Amino acid sequence: MTAPTTGGLRVNGATLHYEVRGHGPLLLLIPGGTGGAASFDDIADDLATAYTVATYDPRGMSRSTLDDPEAEQSVAEHADDAFRMLELLSPGEPARVFGASSGAIAALHLLTVHPERVERVVVHEPPAVMVLPDAAAHRELIACVQETFRTQGLMPAMAVFAEGLKKDGDTDEPKAEIELPPQAAARAERTMANLPYFVGRIVPSFMSYTPDMDRLEALSDQLVLAGGQESSGELAYRPAALLAVRLGTQLLHFPGGHIGLTTHPAQFGELLRKAFRA
Repeated sequence: MTAPTTGGLRVNGATLHYEVRGHGPLLLLIPGGTGGAASFDDIADDLATAYTVATYDPRGMSRSTLDDPEAEQSVAEHADDAFRMLELLSPGEPARVFGASSGAIAALHLLTVHPERVERVVVHEPPAVMVLPDAAAHRELIACVQETFRTQGLMPAMAVFAEGLKKDGDTDEPKAEIELPPQAAARAERTMANLPYFVGRIVPSFMSYTPDMDRLEALSDQLVLAGGQESSGELAYRPAALLAVRLGTQLLHFPGGHIGLTTHPAQFGELLRKAFRA
């Protein structure tokens, strides 16, 4: 793995740690969950043969520090962070953007407010559950996760959250364990420290976000909606599938499930290349 060039970018209320590899047009990778920039380590070098690949730790996670550790989080501010990265690394030149999970929600908002700064956006399973017909049930899930976190702590809240993410018909029978690549397994241990912030600040604000459907429809030629081959029917998959139908576009299926980026990095990276070349 090639060592990236690292830097710090001051944004409103935070300092973002970012990493850059390669040469060529800018490809900004926006991480989701608790993974941060490191979640792209397994695909960044390969992508860097064709692009200047940039990624970063979202504000409040890992090496990106908040001025006020108790500050509330918003999709708009996280999307503005991505915009500031584009302004720094690709001034005056539209960039390609990929977002995963909560990072995909930030990428959707970035597209709606700064379409002139992006050539194409690929979003993988944005959990924008407010677009779903059963949105009221998911508001209840978000509230239940927050109340459980407040009264019982992190792991009980994560159990409630995981139960809500299942697809209809899933059972509690043990599933075959996914064997992670060694680097990914090491990252999983490091990112546990981000979980309280993710559950307490990111989940409620990001999963309550409603995208501007009129804007997305007008910008649909710049947007690629994606889901995992193995996650059809799961909560995080459903918004992408519904948005694809609403916008009249094809849903691109990546290998694996919601974390296919981690479990199938080589195939995931190759399909991402094709999505930006199309």
